[in-house]
Amino acid sequence: MKSGFVAIVGRPNAGKSTLLNALLGKKLAITTHKAQTTRNSILGILNKEDLQIVFIDTPGIHEAKTYLGSYMNKEAYAQANGADLIYYMIDATKGLNNDDKKVLDKLFSYDIPIFAIFNKIDEISSDKLIERCSYASTHYDFKEIIPISALEKENLDELLKTSEEYLNDGILYYPKDQEDVSTLEFKISEIIREKIILNTFEEVPHLTAVKIDEYKETDSKALIEASIIVNKQSHKAIIIGKQGSMLKKINMAASRDIKELLRKRVILSLYVKVEEDWLNKEKKLFDLGYFNEN
Repeated sequence: MKSGFVAIVGRPNAGKSTLLNALLGKKLAITTHKAQTTRNSILGILNKEDLQIVFIDTPGIHEAKTYLGSYMNKEAYAQANGADLIYYMIDATKGLNNDDKKVLDKLFSYDIPIFAIFNKIDEISSDKLIERCSYASTHYDFKEIIPISALEKENLDELLKTSEEYLNDGILYYPKDQEDVSTLEFKISEIIREKIILNTFEEVPHLTAVKIDEYKETDSKALIEASIIVNKQSHKAIIIGKQGSMLKKINMAASRDIKELLRKRVILSLYVKVEEDWLNKEKKLFDLGYFNEN
């Protein structure tokens, strides 16, 4: 029996959450084309006959400009430092740069095996991929360099097979039938936040949070009330939209996914609230769940 924790780490928009979902064969983490979609670490558990890998999807490490940003970076490094193996995700279309060097210098100080995972190989030529993998090999002490496409699920079997060699003989950390540890409320709040990100633009998605205020469930339906926290009054107007059109659009899209999650009728009520500069208020961040385990 092999088991262990694998932290999926990297710069924003490298495809960390897409990889987590692909490895588990289900949508566990929300994914969008916009950077900094993931804010909390999300655990996904892969169970095979003689193998259990606990994957940890971490927030993208970036230049923090808010207290929330600092928390996200600290969370990513903390999860990496406690793992048995680190996947360092690299956007193959961009390759490694100076920002990656800063992150990698810190990660290598942990003395934990690190794989270079070149993602999005379906979007790059073979020659360019070979060039970027060669650069990674000569400049860093990666244990393995593995090209993949998380979106197309290409080369994931090889990734898992190689990873197993770096795990220890161990015990089950979670029951064999468990796939994640996130609470239902967290999953619902993330679904709502995903719809906000997908339907709004510029700075608005990054300055928005979601809090579940009430959740009631019967055999046939779920009644959910949630607050969308925005940074300023102008953002509230954008989220609501003309005659409530945007809020209705977000509600309908979120309700569909929540219904699929719960497998029952969903009545979702959304309220938009202004909390100026909430991204820099520690107590507010705690209230929104950013310092709690999910």
